[in-house]
Amino acid sequence: MQAIILAAGMGKRLGEYTAENTKCMVPVNGVRLIDRMLESLARLNLNRVVIVVGYEGQKLMDYIGNRYVDRLRIEYVENPVYDKTNNIYSLALAKEKLQEDDTLLLESDLIFDSGVLELLVDNPYPNLALVARYETWMDGTMVTIDDDNNIVNFITKAAFRYADTNSYFKTVNLYKFSREFSQHKYVPFLEAYMKSVGLNEYYENVLRIISFLNNQDLKALPIGKLKWYEIDDKQDLDIAEALFADEQDIIRKYYGRYGGFWRFPQMLDYCYLVNPYFRSSNIIDEMEANFRTLIGEYPSGMKVNTLCASKCWGIREEYIVPGNGAAELIKALMENLSGTIGIVRPTFEEYPNRYAAEQTIAFVPQNEDYRYSADDLMTFFSEHQPDSLLLINPDNPTGNFIPRQDVLQLADWAEKQGVRLIVDESFVDFATGYPANTLLSNAVLEQYPHLIVMKSISKSYGVPGIRLGILCAADKSLIARIKKQVSIWNINSFAEFFMQIYSKYEADYHRACARFIEERNRFEAKLREVPFLRVIPSEANYFLCEVLPPFTAHELVLLALKKHNILLRDCSDKPGLNGSQYLRIAVRNREDNERLIESLKTIANG
Repeated sequence: MQAIILAAGMGKRLGEYTAENTKCMVPVNGVRLIDRMLESLARLNLNRVVIVVGYEGQKLMDYIGNRYVDRLRIEYVENPVYDKTNNIYSLALAKEKLQEDDTLLLESDLIFDSGVLELLVDNPYPNLALVARYETWMDGTMVTIDDDNNIVNFITKAAFRYADTNSYFKTVNLYKFSREFSQHKYVPFLEAYMKSVGLNEYYENVLRIISFLNNQDLKALPIGKLKWYEIDDKQDLDIAEALFADEQDIIRKYYGRYGGFWRFPQMLDYCYLVNPYFRSSNIIDEMEANFRTLIGEYPSGMKVNTLCASKCWGIREEYIVPGNGAAELIKALMENLSGTIGIVRPTFEEYPNRYAAEQTIAFVPQNEDYRYSADDLMTFFSEHQPDSLLLINPDNPTGNFIPRQDVLQLADWAEKQGVRLIVDESFVDFATGYPANTLLSNAVLEQYPHLIVMKSISKSYGVPGIRLGILCAADKSLIARIKKQVSIWNINSFAEFFMQIYSKYEADYHRACARFIEERNRFEAKLREVPFLRVIPSEANYFLCEVLPPFTAHELVLLALKKHNILLRDCSDKPGLNGSQYLRIAVRNREDNERLIESLKTIANG
């Protein structure tokens, strides 16, 4: 058996990465694509490897040099018109070699797990196309297959229908052809196709014709859970570096993305904290029905969006600011504060990160569950009085919750002390007793003029993609100042429309919150069955769990990600924790939570 690698293309979409090198010379986590591929091929005991070169071909040949001479016999075919042709011509230039042996056909811009080629070689079918179930990131050749893994159809771009993607498979651009198939089917059709259509085409089109005439010639082999990625542009390169990072770097690669995990559709994200149930409401269907209008129109400015927010949460317009997520409002608020600020640690670090460390006064609960009350805060901050006091309620990551009446006592204390009290209640709708826990009330804001209430709509409403948050206070001068400081179009059309229609679905939201609390209680009991976790009670949509020997939190994150494709949050380095090992585990829906529990028990059993 031999391998043919198509490596003639220019890779223009990779910009500066391919300005002076062909695409397979691009490194992923420090290792060039061509080296990864040749190392995989070197394990297969091949007769030879043929590389079709073109753009910067001499550089590629010089780089490979004799480094593989003791393991691979490498030959080259040159495509001198790589800039005027496509991969069908590159393969045609190697057609004589293609007919001399059974062949693995590879495109050089691929990165894949070490077992992928063995999957292809070890399968008894002589002619195979590796395929993967369609995911949103995939582009290029799609196929449909029958129950016997025969390729029924190649889907052209013109025939592609998003409504049918459940039945689509993407070709991985790794093939196995027998010598007989190449001699009697593929090469004759290739020659006829080029004479008829031209050289600026794709070799897969020839396979489409062959499959149309006889779908028994080429089988599809699903790749299953093995990882692979096709690197066409900078975004692909970034994703590939996360997927194929080594153990020392993989967590940083994922955590550093701060979201966007829809690009990894098979991965369960247990880091980000959203309500899994409200998204099943018809509110999302109505937004989807208006997608084309919303994407094609400007959103309204601050005045109209303030009116929408006022209607949604029952707060006077002069008391409320809608923001591009709570993050925008946190930044604006912290820039408007002066003096010292009191915080509780461990906590959500976005607030203190926006403030000078020397102006921060931290209270750290002295108990193993990091519990604290309003009385604890009043006692501590009476002795260490700040100009402002931040309370995240329920707190993140501990899930500590102070009941509404006690928070009002804290607000009363703050008024008397002249302390501005900031309450972030982004998770309050998850607390038992919802909806009686919120401070979002004109009467409350007016009673406590020093009170500011922040709320991220992403969390409890389960819509982080629309980027929406609100900041409320009876301090009209502060509200007016923040409105002027943010962009006039700080809210996109989807967030605006969400606020416009929300009232129709408010009953759905209440049901979603109740359903969530039920699942959280069930999930907590299941987590307590995991022998290496000590679960801290929570009134939020996550649990802080102490990791017990023999594991560390980092080890568990690695095991869950690499073996079960589940991303957990290591909180061990959060300021305020006592140096022990901690995970923060989000609460998802029951199906996902069961998958996590089973994975953790599998890890426990070795």
